[in-house]
Amino acid sequence: MADDTILTSTPIHWFSTDEANTPESILDWLMEVGSMTRRFEQHCHHVTVTPFRECFITAEELGDESEHLPISEKYWLREIILFGDNIPWLLGRTVIPKETLTGPDKKLVDLGTVPLGRYLFSGNNLTRDYIQIGLQGQRWARRSLLRLSEKPLLLTEIFLPESPAYKIK
Repeated sequence: MADDTILTSTPIHWFSTDEANTPESILDWLMEVGSMTRRFEQHCHHVTVTPFRECFITAEELGDESEHLPISEKYWLREIILFGDNIPWLLGRTVIPKETLTGPDKKLVDLGTVPLGRYLFSGNNLTRDYIQIGLQGQRWARRSLLRLSEKPLLLTEIFLPESPAYKIK
């Protein structure tokens, strides 16, 4: 990944399926199959997104993400900070092969401050191949390979310390 990524230079340790010793309270968040935006909205009055980086990148800039996506001439990269009531809760990184950006899904490059979940979960053409759990220092992370109209995109989410995901129920 590039040096100017929002995910910082601290690498994420991705766990194999049986390796993660994840507390049950955070596991429920990490394995959420619905919209994380909707889940966050249950814990605040207002969810907002601030884009950090939006641009096309090459395969060389993907790092280990290239193992999860088909080869493409270029990829759309969107990195954001998601806030709940103006408190940073999540860092998000979405990588989308150019070939996914066809038809109505061209709109993915113009989301701006719209949460990705609002777009992805607005129709019935989204599937998820898997969720992979990881740790970046003390922060829990997850990576999902999603398919929008059967076209892939990779979403990485890092839960920041103030996220409700860390609050004990």
